[in-house]
Amino acid sequence: MTATAPGTADENREREEVLRLRAEVRALRARSRAHPLIAQAQGMLQERYALPDADGAFTLMRRASQRYNVKMRTLAGVLVTTPRPDGGTVLWFPRRVRRPEPPLRFLPCQDPPGGRSRGAVLGAVLSRTLDVVGADMGNVQMVDRVTGQLRIERHTGLTEEFLDFFAQVGEEGTSCAKAAREVAQVTVRDVERDPVFTEPARAAVLAAGSRACHSVPLTASSGACVGMVSAHADRPLDSLRADRLRTLGDLGAEAGRWLAWHDRTVLLDALEYLHALGRRREV
Repeated sequence: MTATAPGTADENREREEVLRLRAEVRALRARSRAHPLIAQAQGMLQERYALPDADGAFTLMRRASQRYNVKMRTLAGVLVTTPRPDGGTVLWFPRRVRRPEPPLRFLPCQDPPGGRSRGAVLGAVLSRTLDVVGADMGNVQMVDRVTGQLRIERHTGLTEEFLDFFAQVGEEGTSCAKAAREVAQVTVRDVERDPVFTEPARAAVLAAGSRACHSVPLTASSGACVGMVSAHADRPLDSLRADRLRTLGDLGAEAGRWLAWHDRTVLLDALEYLHALGRRREV
């Protein structure tokens, strides 16, 4: 048996503690970004349904979040950006037309329609994109309803520093921003040389071990970009073949249609449920 070098156990403990603290700091930053939006949603609900305190509003949101498997931040975002229901109306969206769930051919066959979670779909989109591009790192971003920026919702293989730096992305300075702006796939064959990045963004990408990347917009039937999936490679990339670009384009369109349907159906179902709960508190 090989003897353990002196100090190795202490060094391992120190590394584990550093990783734990970094994860804790990242979680605190994420909560600090989400808290103002959730607090705004609580205030709206408290006023709308004459609730005695913010805790009651939070309870309504939590119940709707759990019932429809929707993140609290996502629910808060749709709540504050959706016109309020008419006073006294039983249904928030009385004339809403429900559309059938779009097919998702890239998901496992055993995954039943109607039982798919948004997180599972985003994970499958990322996995399939990495397979096609031939990369091990990547992320999925969604267009934030409130800010209009791209916000990371799914990732793999990326550093904590990368996730902090690119927590939200505006309209300029990155390949994913360009892909969203032009609603077109963007390949960065060499991060060190491509002018699409600002220098701080370039440094953050390189520090994560990415030397090349490919971004694919997720598009609704209208052609609007609702999100972005990006693959990062640890080596410069050759141009992708036409058949791979077609595969990724089909993936982006299929996923985008499903995500738009989810927004129009599941998220609005969650609001309807929340409205019903709130009205019970009113009477």
